[in-house]
Amino acid sequence: MTKRIRIIGTGSALPQTRLTNADLIAAHGLESSDEWIRERTGITQRYFVTEGETTFTLARDAAERALKSAGIEASQVDAIIVATCTPDLTFPSVATLVQGALGLPSQGMALDVNAACSGFVHALAVANGILHTMPYEYALVIGAETFSNLLDFSDRTTCVLFGDGAGAVVLKKEDSESKLGLLGFDLGADGTKACELQSTAGVARGRNAGKVLMNGREVYKHAVRQMGSKDAVASVLAPHNLTAEHIDWVVPHQANLRIIEAAAQSLGVPQQKVVVTVDQHANTSAATIPLALDVAAKDGRLKQGDLVMLQAFGAGFAWSTAALYWG
Repeated sequence: MTKRIRIIGTGSALPQTRLTNADLIAAHGLESSDEWIRERTGITQRYFVTEGETTFTLARDAAERALKSAGIEASQVDAIIVATCTPDLTFPSVATLVQGALGLPSQGMALDVNAACSGFVHALAVANGILHTMPYEYALVIGAETFSNLLDFSDRTTCVLFGDGAGAVVLKKEDSESKLGLLGFDLGADGTKACELQSTAGVARGRNAGKVLMNGREVYKHAVRQMGSKDAVASVLAPHNLTAEHIDWVVPHQANLRIIEAAAQSLGVPQQKVVVTVDQHANTSAATIPLALDVAAKDGRLKQGDLVMLQAFGAGFAWSTAALYWG
């Protein structure tokens, strides 16, 4: 029998406040238009947290829904990993806050992963390794962000891109001859490009969270190159005698529609096989992929046995690819 790690439940959470492009423009006096934003990004709306809503509360709510979807109790979860670069506090981790709120066992483990927009796939890789090497059966992996707290609303080209939200999945380890579950990962980073997408401050630099600073052209170029990398896809699929032609669905990081379309074209994957939610949620950083997974799972697009490719790119630069058989 083979040890398989598979996704058995999904969940998501969005803030109560929804802002259309027109709402955002009016609220912050932006020199922009709904048409300009749609044409360049594909975004029509996003959600922003308000008082009482934080990265933790979104992560907690998404986790609760994922557990309900999986049909297990919080007491059964052995590990919780939260991907975020917008934690409530410098420490402790968002993962421990969720662990405490949901009553997960104290003998398990809880930690945060910061790989920015690529964080969820990195967190999946960490959880996969932990489940294979520890005597654990279930893991909860969450991507949660409140990027609205980092936005500079005087920068109209950047502030329209982001939103807040959280998505979660429950992983289960089991002995099975089934092909279902995680197949492999391809992870990479190039810290020499850190200045192209970063926050302007931090604990050791300015003693505050700072604001988003982004070189859009450089980010676009490198995002398309990495998310459209045939080599990355081959490195994950080839060991299983699979190619890009076998992919049923690509669930990419939802940065903007142009990047998503260009990356899919580079891979030779038809647009109808790509899950797109950027129009509804904008770029929620580490939360985009689990949010999109939850949407596609609940509307019936993802079916048991489908070959699913996850691809992400973000600050660092850090990028990641994962493949799995759904169900």
